[in-house]
Amino acid sequence: MPRYFLIPFALVAFVFAMPGAEAQKKFDLVESVLNDPAAPVGGNPKGDITIVAFLDYNCPYCRRATPELDKFIASDGHVKVIYKDWPILAPSSIVAAKVAIAANYQGKYQAAHDALMAIKLRPATLPAIKAAVQSAGIDIVQLDKDLAAHNADIGALLQRNIAEADALHLQGTPVFLVGPYLIAGGLDEAGFRKAVGRARAAK
Repeated sequence: MPRYFLIPFALVAFVFAMPGAEAQKKFDLVESVLNDPAAPVGGNPKGDITIVAFLDYNCPYCRRATPELDKFIASDGHVKVIYKDWPILAPSSIVAAKVAIAANYQGKYQAAHDALMAIKLRPATLPAIKAAVQSAGIDIVQLDKDLAAHNADIGALLQRNIAEADALHLQGTPVFLVGPYLIAGGLDEAGFRKAVGRARAAK
């Protein structure tokens, strides 16, 4: 059962209670979560509601929620999704996260993301990860070049995602920030629709 928490973005309330540098630190965290230019974005970039998704490619609940989120995004058309790869469950989670982010340099993050979430093995193996992205139409030669050329930037993005999850006191995947709500746990299409409806009503 997903758990809903109202977070006046959890952080924003803290900002007003903290002076000086500490308040600025919290404000920067909000900016990092919502406006990191390196974070992959799906759905409608100009949507009226944003879903921030903290996910791990070895998480079974993330794997079940991903096609449900995809169906909801396609049916709604007015939701922006910010993907936060948060590889915490296995070493192959880190590999898969780096592969997905590297695919973004080809403009194919979503294809790689969906393919990696569809892997049946748990934890995913390196051959399974490679087969998944190949099946998604990712140029493997270019992917390897981007993994090498952008290794530092990819690693830095993952570190920011981890820092954001720690600052939000997240306990595990999946977690979805839907407008002012934090939802810990997987959702189906109807659950995403309900959560977004609540977020729109709260605006």
